Amino acid sequence: MGTFTILLGGELIRTPRLERQIEGSRVIAADAGIGHARMLGLLPEIWVGDFDSVPANLPKDLAAVPRKVFPAEKDMTDGELAIAEALQRGATSLVLAGAFGGKRADHAFLHLALGLRLAEAGTTILLTSGAQEGVPVLPGSAGFDYADGTLFSVLGFSDLSGLTVTGAKWPLDRVEVAFGSSLTISNEVKGQLGIALERGRALLLAHPYPLPES
Repeated sequence: MGTFTILLGGELIRTPRLERQIEGSRVIAADAGIGHARMLGLLPEIWVGDFDSVPANLPKDLAAVPRKVFPAEKDMTDGELAIAEALQRGATSLVLAGAFGGKRADHAFLHLALGLRLAEAGTTILLTSGAQEGVPVLPGSAGFDYADGTLFSVLGFSDLSGLTVTGAKWPLDRVEVAFGSSLTISNEVKGQLGIALERGRALLLAHPYPLPES
């Protein structure tokens, strides 16, 4: 399996869990995402974007990373370009690091939607800020390794049919969830979290490392 870490420009903290998730992966930076490389001890193999948000005072090794430059007026964000580069290089699994927060809410939302589209096409996807994680939920079932007490939500990107949640404070058994419903917001892990879905698309958003202010 070819795992790539894509360094995006959103919020990111270094945690032991994140270190395990990116260990041994190949790395591509998207524009300002290069700023996370030093914190994580990573050296990207390529740096992609229009370079309108380059961090100041980069160390020499990061400033020397090979660049793939695109015009500012383009049809794809820097993050999407970096993901496309990873897929072209054989990626079958992507860790989108820095996918949440940042200055552009539209870019953060795009990362969520793009993560779902990529998962539907067969790519394994993890979106992360280090403090919180997003995992696409598509028809089928999956188990998760979050500790007891971990806060999580299931964000529907469509109507959901046959949603089952086990190992949670508020379990669900084959429920129907209308698009835009808050029914699946703010649950809590109790045991081994499992999610099954019959129809629809959603994103599991979990908080394994809640920040103090949250």
